[in-house]
Amino acid sequence: MQRRCDRNRKRSQRRAIICPIHGDYLHSVSQKYSLFADQAEQLQSRGIGRRNAVMLVATRTTILLSGEWLEAFWCDECQQTQWYHIRKLENNRYQVNHAPAELWQQAIGVTQPHGNPSVSEFTRTSSRMTKYQTVKDFNFVN
Repeated sequence: MQRRCDRNRKRSQRRAIICPIHGDYLHSVSQKYSLFADQAEQLQSRGIGRRNAVMLVATRTTILLSGEWLEAFWCDECQQTQWYHIRKLENNRYQVNHAPAELWQQAIGVTQPHGNPSVSEFTRTSSRMTKYQTVKDFNFVN
């Protein structure tokens, strides 16, 4: 039998997201980035029949994949931050996998961890500057 204080607890419990390598709890260091499907094959790989998947993609341009997202976590044992693909299972359990490159294309609002290869180093550096001091910032340009 549960104790009364355990039964009446209204505060949310910690998500049981565990490091797939060490088995320790992971600490979230980013927001959740929802995943979307825009091709029938992406829906078929998640258990939706071919006919239904084609109809969904034809009627809607993108379909939100509920219970799946990308999120960055810090592992105390690894001492590093890594991006994971999280799937929520039943009974508040989670399936945790490293985020493969093709999932970055399905997420909205996520910057790729290695940057866009078509952007020059000058543009990447200048976009990260917090304040501009006019000509002084461009002293490395000849």
